[in-house]
Amino acid sequence: MGLLRFVLNVIWLVTAGIWLFLSYVLAGIVACLLVVTIPFGLASFRIAGYVLWPFGREVVEVRRGGVMGGVMSGVGNVVWFLIAGLWLAIGHIITAFAQAVTIIGLPMAWANLKLIPVTCFPFGKEIVDSSDDRSRFVPVTR
Repeated sequence: MGLLRFVLNVIWLVTAGIWLFLSYVLAGIVACLLVVTIPFGLASFRIAGYVLWPFGREVVEVRRGGVMGGVMSGVGNVVWFLIAGLWLAIGHIITAFAQAVTIIGLPMAWANLKLIPVTCFPFGKEIVDSSDDRSRFVPVTR
C-alpha cells in the first residue's frame, strides 16, 4: 500500500499538485500581509502541504473547546470561503476535469474533488496521516 500511495502522489505532483500548491502558497502570502488575516494565511499554508502530497492523509474535524472556538471557526470559514475558498475550489474542479480525461487520471480527479471541503472551510479541520487513529473515527465527508 505504501508503494501505491507513493506512485499516486508522484503522479499527482506532476499533474496537479505543484500548481495547486503554488495557488495555496500565493493565497497564504496574500493573507499574511495583514496581521488580522494571518490565521487565514496559516490555514492556506497547512492546506498547501496537504495538496502537495495528499494520498495517505485524511482530513478530520477537530472540536475546539468552548462556544467561542466553534463560533470563531464558523466566522473564519465564511470569510475564507468568500475571499479564497471559492476560487481555490474552482481550481480543484477545473483540474479534476482535466485529470478525468484519462483513465489513469480518474483517481487524481477524485482526490481533487475530495479536497474541496477543506478548501472551502479549513477552520475546525486537521490533516492527519491515514494511519492515525483519528482518521478512522471522524472523516470529513461534506
